[in-house]
Amino acid sequence: MEATAIAPPKNRPASDEYEREPVPQRALKGPGKFWGMYAGEHAAGTEFMIGPLFLLAGVSLQNIFFGLLFGNLMAVLSWRYVCAPIAIKARFTLYQHLEKIAGKWLVLVYNLANGLLFCFLAGAMITVSATAVGIPFDMPMPTTSDLFPNSALFVIIVIAVGLVIALVASLGYDTVAKFANIASPWMVLVFLACGIVAFKQLGAGSWEELNSIWSESILFAQEGENQSTMGFWSVFIFAWFCNAAMHVGMADLSVFRFARKASSGWATTAGMYVGHYMAWVAAAFMLAAQIKLNQDANPVPGPMASNVAGLAGIVCVIVAGWTTANPTIYRAGLAFQAMVQTVFPNVSRFWTTFAAGLIATAAGAFPAFAWQLLGFVGLYGTILAPMGGVIFFDWYFRKRDATTFQSLVPESSFNLAVLLAWLIPVAPSFYLIVYRGYTAVNFVLPCWLITGLLYQAFSKQTKTA
Repeated sequence: MEATAIAPPKNRPASDEYEREPVPQRALKGPGKFWGMYAGEHAAGTEFMIGPLFLLAGVSLQNIFFGLLFGNLMAVLSWRYVCAPIAIKARFTLYQHLEKIAGKWLVLVYNLANGLLFCFLAGAMITVSATAVGIPFDMPMPTTSDLFPNSALFVIIVIAVGLVIALVASLGYDTVAKFANIASPWMVLVFLACGIVAFKQLGAGSWEELNSIWSESILFAQEGENQSTMGFWSVFIFAWFCNAAMHVGMADLSVFRFARKASSGWATTAGMYVGHYMAWVAAAFMLAAQIKLNQDANPVPGPMASNVAGLAGIVCVIVAGWTTANPTIYRAGLAFQAMVQTVFPNVSRFWTTFAAGLIATAAGAFPAFAWQLLGFVGLYGTILAPMGGVIFFDWYFRKRDATTFQSLVPESSFNLAVLLAWLIPVAPSFYLIVYRGYTAVNFVLPCWLITGLLYQAFSKQTKTA
């Protein structure tokens, strides 16, 4: 059953993003607005990086095909049945929703972490686009060993690309969705074409030949070791939780609050199977083809796409970086706005989003964020997703409904139960990931469940006291 949102004043400008109130009925959008956005966001810049990183990690083709098949299905179900139902009833952004539970001062801390981590992810996508923009200028390409900018030209191109992306994201959800809907159909076809051309360049006539060429590519990339650090379950869990902050972490409450029905959550299928399946495999084949033809295992997106699709590949990399960075910066801007509004209630979403774009641009000048994507997405999911567990358990175990939740006043400005529930599992997990080298994505689900359960236990104790 769909909730009736509270209507805002009639004189509210049409560009308002309803950051601190439920989205009204007149602003709701049909499923078409979401299919294009998710296809564009997830058949995008990260795909040019993650697919090749599977090869560098020594993952077998069988584990890639089946791990992604089932892992992506779990991600779609998480969006459809965990995130979207709450979004279309409450109609709030993640940040406003969480503020009603945790209080404005605790959410300020969370919003800072949320916004910065999203900026770093967007920065990696700016790096991806810059590697394509730099080709006509003979820009020295960064390598996997480059943690810092490798040339002044690279920094200049990153700044130019980042400013354009920041401006598009700052114009609001409609502009972000429109950009994705225009770009995604063409971009998906280029991804498919890149994969087909790369596959033909490999020259495999059978599954056995393809497996043999793939193993040789791994052997070359790993300088003769041919070791795998990821099996089926590793790929499955990565595919499920690489976007954990968005689905079980509830960041996409900010997106699906505009949906008429929870069934719009199925639109994420376009992102997962066009992007996180077809595009990842295509990008992995592109690196394998580059290794075979050029004896080069450097997974720089621009040159890889140029090798198989020429100018179309270069343009695809540029646009792909934009379509991921745009909604990511939009989310970061909402986080920063919610944070700043604690002190300055009238701060503009445009300027907080533009500031997020500038931070992302600065991060984009450091290639390390792009090269470490496999670990980074797991880390930011481990940090951010558990707050989604608080929202999930609060909504269902406290039997919330739209009317009561929309009028809910926070119990305190700093909910200690939420803070403890979040830190108890996340703090030791952060230590194990950063300082002991454990695989980050494996901690997402345990932290999510423990945080939700602890929140329920601590909240009951508080009420009893």
